[in-house]
Amino acid sequence: MTSKDNETNVEQPINQISPNNIEEEVPDVQAILEKVDTASQFRKELPTIARWLVFVLGVTLSLFQLYTAYFGTLITNQQRGFHVAFALALVFLLYPGNKKIGAKVTWSSWAYTLVFVAISIYLYLAEEMTLLITGSVIIVLLLVQFSKYFDRKYRGIPLPDLILAALGMAVGMYQFFFYESIIDRVGIYNNTDYLFSILGVLLVMIAAERVIGAPISVLAAAMLAYAYLGNHMPQGFLSHRGFGIERIFTHSFLSMEGIFGIPIAISAQFIYLYLMLGVILSKTGLEEYFTDLAMSMTGWMVGGTAKVGILTSVFSGMITGSSVANTVGNGAFTIPMMKRSGYRPAFAAAVEAASSTGGQITPPIMGAAAFLMIEFTGLSYYEIIKAATIPAMLFFIAQFIVIHYESKRLNILGVDRGDLPSVVSLILTRGYLLLPIIVIFVILGIGQSAMRAALMGIFAALAMNIITMIVAYFLSRYGQLKYKVTIPIFFEIMEESARTALPVIAACAAAGIIAGVVTLTGLGLNVTGAILDLARNNLLLTMFFAMIASIVLGMGLPTTATYVITATMTAPALLAFDSVPLIAAHMFVFYFGIMADITPPIALASYAGAGLANANPFDTGIQSVRIAIGGFLVPYMFVLSPELVMEHASIGALVLSLATAILGMYCIGIASIGYIEKRVNVPVRILLGAAGLSLLYSGWFTDSFGLIVLASVFIHQKVSTREVRRQKKLQKQEKQIPGL
Repeated sequence: MTSKDNETNVEQPINQISPNNIEEEVPDVQAILEKVDTASQFRKELPTIARWLVFVLGVTLSLFQLYTAYFGTLITNQQRGFHVAFALALVFLLYPGNKKIGAKVTWSSWAYTLVFVAISIYLYLAEEMTLLITGSVIIVLLLVQFSKYFDRKYRGIPLPDLILAALGMAVGMYQFFFYESIIDRVGIYNNTDYLFSILGVLLVMIAAERVIGAPISVLAAAMLAYAYLGNHMPQGFLSHRGFGIERIFTHSFLSMEGIFGIPIAISAQFIYLYLMLGVILSKTGLEEYFTDLAMSMTGWMVGGTAKVGILTSVFSGMITGSSVANTVGNGAFTIPMMKRSGYRPAFAAAVEAASSTGGQITPPIMGAAAFLMIEFTGLSYYEIIKAATIPAMLFFIAQFIVIHYESKRLNILGVDRGDLPSVVSLILTRGYLLLPIIVIFVILGIGQSAMRAALMGIFAALAMNIITMIVAYFLSRYGQLKYKVTIPIFFEIMEESARTALPVIAACAAAGIIAGVVTLTGLGLNVTGAILDLARNNLLLTMFFAMIASIVLGMGLPTTATYVITATMTAPALLAFDSVPLIAAHMFVFYFGIMADITPPIALASYAGAGLANANPFDTGIQSVRIAIGGFLVPYMFVLSPELVMEHASIGALVLSLATAILGMYCIGIASIGYIEKRVNVPVRILLGAAGLSLLYSGWFTDSFGLIVLASVFIHQKVSTREVRRQKKLQKQEKQIPGL
C-alpha cells in the first residue's frame, strides 16, 4: 500500500444531529411526486357534486370488499367485474387526460389518435369489425383526445371523462350481470360480447396510462399487435400463426386469462384489503410509531440517520406497492435529515431510493406481490413469506454494511442517545399499535387464508382504536388523542383505500392483457426457448439473461405488474433446470424486475429521490445501485443455494449458507465503499470483490479463499490503525475528565 493508503480519516464529526434539528428546506414534495409518479397526478379540487360522486363510489367499493371478505366472495365474474367497474369509473373521474397544468395538446397526441382511428377503419374494411364497433371505438378515441383540452385548472370533471367513467362502469358491470350468458356462449360470442370486449380492453389501457403511466399501456398495445401480426413475424421464437381481432379481444376480456384473470383475482381478494389495512394503520399512528422506533433503534449509531431512513422506508415500502411513492413520501423526512448529517445529496437520495425499493421485496406484503405469488406458484402464503425472509434480510444487511462504512469514512455520527426514547419505553407506551400486525401473523400461523388474516387485522386495528378512545374519554384525555378513527374518519378511510388501490387495480388489469396474449400465443415458451438457446443451457448464463430481461421488463412498471410480467415471460427459463426450485425462480425474476426502479437509465425511484435532494439524477441512480448491490447478488445466491429460500434445507446447511452469504455481502460492501478503518486501495478492493463472490458460491474451496482474503484485509486494517485508534480513545477519555 502507498503512504496515501495508510492515511486514516480522523476528521471531526461533521454534525451530531438531534431529532429536533432535522428540518431543511426542500422542493415541493407534491410537485416532485407528480413529475415521477403518475398515480399522484389526480384532480386535487372537485366541485361538490363531483366530490360526492367520487366519495360514494370509493366508499361503495371499499364496503363491497369488506362485505365479500367477511361473508364470502361472489361468483368469479361478479367479484372481479364489480372490482374493475368501480375502479375504471374512479380513474376517469379522478385522473385527467392532460396531466400537466396548462399544457397544450400536441400534434403528436392527435397523430397517435388518428393512427388508431385509421387502424379501426382498416379493420372495418377488412370485415374484422362491424360498423357499430368501429364507430364506438372511434368515439372513445375522440373522447380521450377531447378530454385533454380540459386541463387540471378546470374545477369540474369534463364531459368526455364523465362519459368514459360511465363506459368504464358499464364494461365491468357487463361481466357482473351477464356472466351466465357469457359462460354459455364461450367460443361463439355475439356482437355485443365483441363490442364490450373491444371497449373493455381499450378503456383498461387508457385508464392504466392515466394512473400509472404509458409504459404498461404501450406494452399491452404491442402485445395485442403481436397477437394479430404473429404470422408476419420473421421465422424464429417470435413467429406464430396469428389470431383474428375478435379472438384476441374476447380472449382478453371475456375469458379468465385476460383482464379478469389471476392478477385481478388477487387484487379483488387480497391486495385491496391489505392496502385498506395500510391506510387504517396510518390513521391509527402506526406509521409514526415505526419512525420513532427506527430512530430509537438505529438513530444513535454511526450513520444513524441513514439507517433510520432504511428502516422507515422498509416499514412503509412493503405495503405501498410503489417504490417511487414511498421514496418521495419518506424522503421528505429522511433525505434532509441525511444531508444535514453530512451525506452528499446524491448519496442521501440513493439511500432512500434503495431502501424504498427494498421494501417491495420485504415480507409479509412485498408490495402486494406476495399474494400474486400464491396463484402463480401454487404455494401457500406461509411458504412464500418463509422463502422471502432470508433474501430480504441479506439485502438489507448488505445495505447496512455499505452505509456503515461510508459513514465511518465521512465520520458521520448519529443522534445523542440521551435525546432518544428507549425501545423498551416505546414498546410499553405504544406497543399496542402492533396488535393488528400480531393478529395477522397469528391468523396465518393457525392456517387461515391471507384474506381472512387481512380482514381480522382490519377489525383489530379498528377495535384497538375504539378501545383507546373509550379509555381516553374516561381518563379525560380524549382531546389529547392525536389519532381517532371516528365515523367520519372511517368513511374517509374507505374512500382513501379506493384511491390508494386504483394504481394497483389498473396495473393488474393491464398486466392481465399482457399475460393473456402470452398464454394465447405461447410467447412465454418461445422466450424460454430463446433464453436457453442463447445461454446454451448453462444455468449461470440463463440467470444472467433472465436478469437482463427482467430489469428491462420492469422499467417504469409498478410492483404488481412487474411480477406478473416477469413471472410469465422469464421465470419459465429458470424452471427448465431441475435444480432450481419454483419459488427461487419466481423470486429471482421478481427481484430484478423491482431493481429496475433504481437502475439507470429508467430509475424512477432514484430520480424521485434526486428531485428531493437537488442531486444529479444519473449520479443518484449509480449510487442507488452501489447501495443496493445486495439486490443484484442475493437472487444468484438463493438460486445456487436453495436453502436460503428454505428449500430442502437442513439446519447445518442453512446456517453455513447464511454465514457465508453475510460474509460475502460484507466483502462486497467494503469493496464498494473502499473503507474499513482507513481507505482500501483499488487492488485490495478488487480482491475483496472476488472474495465476496466466492463466498456467495457455496463450496469449501471458494469459502476458504473468501475467508482468508477477508481475514487478511481486516487484520491488516486493524493492526495498521491501532495507534491512531489508541490516540483517539485517549483524547475521548481526556475530554470526559473535568479540568482537562
